[in-house]
Amino acid sequence: MSACVPTRTNHPTRAQRIHRPHSPPPTPPRRFRVAGADVSAAIAVFLIALPLSLGIALATGAPLQAGLVAAAVGGIVAGRIGGSPLQVSGPAAGLTVVTADLIQRYGWRTTCAISVLAGLAQLGLGCLRVARTALAVSPAIVHGMLAGIGVTIAVAQLHIVLGGTPQSAVLDNLRALPAQLAGLQPAAVAVSALTLTLLLLWPRIPGRAGRLLRKLPAALVAVAGATTTAALTGLTLPKVDLPSWRSHALAGLPEGPALGLVAAVLTVTLVCSVQSLLGAVAVDKLIASRPGLLSAGHAARLGRSDLDRELLGQGAANIVSGALGGLPVAGVAVRSSANVHAGAVSRNSTTLHGVLVVIAALLMVPILELIPLASLAALVMAVGIQMVSLHHIRTVTRHREVLVYAVTTLGVVVLGVLEGVLLGVAVAVAVAMHRLARTRITHDEQEGVHYVHVRGQLTFLAVPRLSRALHHIPQGSRAVVELDGSFMDHAAYEALQDWQKTHTAQDGVVELTGRRVGTGAEGGTGGETVTDADAHPDTGSALAGCRCRPWTPWRNHQCHGRPTGSAVPVRAATTPTAPGTPGTPHPHPHPHPHDTPTLPETPTTPTTPTAPSASDTPDLREPTPGTAGGSQLMRGITAFQRNTAPLVRGELARLAREGQRPTQLFLTCADSRLVTSMITSSGPGDLFVVRNVGNLVPPLGEESGDDSVAAAIEYAVDVLHVRSITVCGHSGCGAMQALFDSEPGGAQTPLKRWLRHGLPSLERMADESRPWARLAGRAPADAVEQLCLTNVVQQLDHLRAHESVARALRSGALELHGLYFHVGEAQAYLLAEGGEGEVFDHVGVADLTA
Repeated sequence: MSACVPTRTNHPTRAQRIHRPHSPPPTPPRRFRVAGADVSAAIAVFLIALPLSLGIALATGAPLQAGLVAAAVGGIVAGRIGGSPLQVSGPAAGLTVVTADLIQRYGWRTTCAISVLAGLAQLGLGCLRVARTALAVSPAIVHGMLAGIGVTIAVAQLHIVLGGTPQSAVLDNLRALPAQLAGLQPAAVAVSALTLTLLLLWPRIPGRAGRLLRKLPAALVAVAGATTTAALTGLTLPKVDLPSWRSHALAGLPEGPALGLVAAVLTVTLVCSVQSLLGAVAVDKLIASRPGLLSAGHAARLGRSDLDRELLGQGAANIVSGALGGLPVAGVAVRSSANVHAGAVSRNSTTLHGVLVVIAALLMVPILELIPLASLAALVMAVGIQMVSLHHIRTVTRHREVLVYAVTTLGVVVLGVLEGVLLGVAVAVAVAMHRLARTRITHDEQEGVHYVHVRGQLTFLAVPRLSRALHHIPQGSRAVVELDGSFMDHAAYEALQDWQKTHTAQDGVVELTGRRVGTGAEGGTGGETVTDADAHPDTGSALAGCRCRPWTPWRNHQCHGRPTGSAVPVRAATTPTAPGTPGTPHPHPHPHPHDTPTLPETPTTPTTPTAPSASDTPDLREPTPGTAGGSQLMRGITAFQRNTAPLVRGELARLAREGQRPTQLFLTCADSRLVTSMITSSGPGDLFVVRNVGNLVPPLGEESGDDSVAAAIEYAVDVLHVRSITVCGHSGCGAMQALFDSEPGGAQTPLKRWLRHGLPSLERMADESRPWARLAGRAPADAVEQLCLTNVVQQLDHLRAHESVARALRSGALELHGLYFHVGEAQAYLLAEGGEGEVFDHVGVADLTA
């Protein structure tokens, strides 16, 4: 019997498993399972990757099988090892120009060896954990590089589309284009035109049939349609030639000048790494836009990308792909976005797509050899044209980086990828240095007060111009120096301090203001300094004339106007000090509500309080207060005209010329605590806002005598063509409280007549057959909050009844969103309508920064 006892239970080195009584049994080992969503996503990505891989290989001049090798290795190796689970890697259009140049210069076997060395370099960078450093590259450089590569690809493939053979350089292709147009091949042009037509029109098929047909990738339909047409009509065209795998060329020892090989390895490493890392960040954003994916139990597998691990995965994939005779591998945006939109839930979809590519490369060779090369060339040419994105051009223009974008694009087209990128980096650094050193100094006189406004960093480079502006201020006059910057070096500090001492010694009055320093005016003669604490010792300057500065972090505006009857507005003055000295606090602790973040201010030293003298002069810039509200309004307008208007004038002038083009209609309550631009991080021209008491949409057919909401909806949808409408409710809504507490009968005041449009929300909440709208993670605090949530859902139903809204929804041109904003928590909840009813789910920090 003892022979039947397993000897491994008595092994001295193996820990025994102890199962405590009443504890659940140990979890059995997990089996490898592939979710159905991953299978369908893998098939969709495979159908896109197959023609694109062949087309990119054709564009580079490499063996066509090299594209299939790279696609398979990118899916299996990078997909399994990489740090971005849903990013799909393979031969990328961004590497086409680099690879084509390497093949032309060193041959195919050496190019494969360069891919292996680039993969080793990526492994080294991943081990050093420097992946996030690549994100420091200006987006204008990256987009310019991709645009230059796209132009190069499009021009080269145009020759194949016309039935010819492209040259190695872009300028040579442009010069040869007239001759190519004169001798074009009608068969190649017809097949290419058919491919482009299907590629453009397939995603635009309308109706229910279109929704079903669009599940097939446009690239696959275009190539399959062109191939079928060419076969049925008997056109004689060059076609895909896939030789036997036995003759497939693998990597060899690199041959060529050492310096040139090092530059080639660095170029491939740079382009592959930057494109893959930026693609991983973009995939994170796509995943974040699918809240249902993260809440379905896949959050642990689909966390934010590990960029260092992604770099390791890309390096391993390049080593394997190069060793097996494949193209360089990088993350591909088209396939990655298709993977996310197809519903993938894990990295299994990426790996399975690579397995499908292997199966196709081994079993579908006879079918692949029917594809005309002109069809693949047209497909790749379309991809190259799409790489020149008008959206990116508008973005870099808006951020004043169009020079960097243009120089990088031209450099890549004319000189090459590495040279163009280095040229773009040099221009970006020069532009950044120019902005850092640029300081605008203006001098103006209004009603006897001299204003010197310094905008930008105040360094020694600006001291001559600062001294020239200060020299124009007459002796004994009143001067206001506004320091609107975040840095002041020692040279500028000394120049400003010396001038202030001299000016105050000559019976002048000096006021120094900054974004966050205590602002005020020096009152009295001889440069005496008067603080708000002296004028209002009990309140500590809270009621003194505050001067809130725009474009600093937003906070609640708690400053008040001067008490009515205050004869002399008194301010706090500050003296410039060397950087590093403790600073004077703002007269009130809350900056202006319409401010944007800035860097910390140069600190200033607190001044010694003295009693106000009888000769204190009023601030001539401030309007004479009539009432507290009026003075606050006038001060706010004055601050806008002085500080904010110069910063937004260019953007508002553009909007005035082009007209408004908002993307959203935002319908919300008139509550003063709801700042729509703050909640949505939007600016001028982004939102078409409709506010009313209770964020109500009167049902159609109601004879309310007020069609303003319906008119706004019709105008936004039919004229402005907004892409989404959001109904936003909020916590503590007084309208919902009034609606909840209302009693039937009584006098019909305007408020009661308006709130009757909310009665369907009350009826919806009282209907026990309907599931209640609820918050994710907690129950509504009370019945009023429940009514606020229900009201948002009900108003969305009212919206769908509008003819213009229904028509736009049917065509897919419009989306409706429900939003609930909890004021006390500063938390937004987005409505997710599904099988479990209407649930308002969190919009978290991770969702916004992914």
